[in-house]
Amino acid sequence: MGETLHTLSELGSTDISRRSLLGTVPFVSVALLDPQRRWLLWLLEEEPASTLAAVADGDQVEQVRAMIGMFDRMDNTFGGGGVRTSIINYLSTEVVPMLQQRGVPSRQRSQLFTAGARLAAMAGWSSYDSGEYGLAQCYMTQALRLCKEGGDRVLGGQILAGLSHLATNLGWPAEGVALARAGVATAKSAGSPMGLMRLHAMAARGYAALGDGRAATKALHTATSALETSHGALQESEWVRYLDPHYLEAEAALCHRDLGESAEAERLANASVTANAERRRRQAISRSVLATAHLQQGRLDEAISTASHALNQLGGVHSERTVQALRDFRTRLGSRRNEPMVREFERKAKPLLGAAA
Repeated sequence: MGETLHTLSELGSTDISRRSLLGTVPFVSVALLDPQRRWLLWLLEEEPASTLAAVADGDQVEQVRAMIGMFDRMDNTFGGGGVRTSIINYLSTEVVPMLQQRGVPSRQRSQLFTAGARLAAMAGWSSYDSGEYGLAQCYMTQALRLCKEGGDRVLGGQILAGLSHLATNLGWPAEGVALARAGVATAKSAGSPMGLMRLHAMAARGYAALGDGRAATKALHTATSALETSHGALQESEWVRYLDPHYLEAEAALCHRDLGESAEAERLANASVTANAERRRRQAISRSVLATAHLQQGRLDEAISTASHALNQLGGVHSERTVQALRDFRTRLGSRRNEPMVREFERKAKPLLGAAA
């Protein structure tokens, strides 16, 4: 564990104060195998943990969790790119020294490592939102190692869900499926239906990207079943209370988009747009999916109008995931790029999305 803490400290310090030394850290799909293997070995060797996270015990744990809550609210409002530096600075200068303390009671130590794992995972997500995919992988991998020390299976499953999301979106859907399935094995006995819902949704995303409609549909049905067994947010781990039926709608819409099932993609994306008025990033991504569904049905006017609305939502939201979703839509315009409304959209989009390939 000392090696993990040293790695996090050095990574955070270099990331913040000597950024040029890191250069562009690449995403390496094969590097996902080792943390996944280590986690599953730990899972086989350990006794099942408690189903829900323990109540905070001690000022330090409460402080870290309060900061996590603040960073989470900022991330939802402004995107991970706008809060990334603050998360990493707090993690490396405040939290890592807490984790290096000796003589901390066992219960409090576990809670500190679990909170540190959540914060490291947030550093990964915010790096992902900044387009720093290799750094996102690094932070999420270290988060999984901290989580093993804390022994929280629900959070471990959610970190694996994040890695799955990253792998699938970067073009490695088979790895995304494997990570999601590892997460299911992690969380299936942890008492968190919502956590399982997200993991099955991530598996569905990977299957859909692979073009396996049958497996994607089965995974979505399993995700829906898990959702239906949840007794509400207060009965779930604190790490998954942000999840709701609208999260599944948004992810299912992406699956149906990738499978070419445009009518279902439109229905679900529309529902997600309506439900997520306060979550600008999620709403903008769902608008991009809705625009693609319109395009797949030959409704170019609606597609461009919807995509333009999503483009307008990018103002003040620092989210590469949203940019990525709009770039996907732009790529799908294909042979229609000579049409006046498409040229006008591309003119408006270029400052935010970059030049079309």
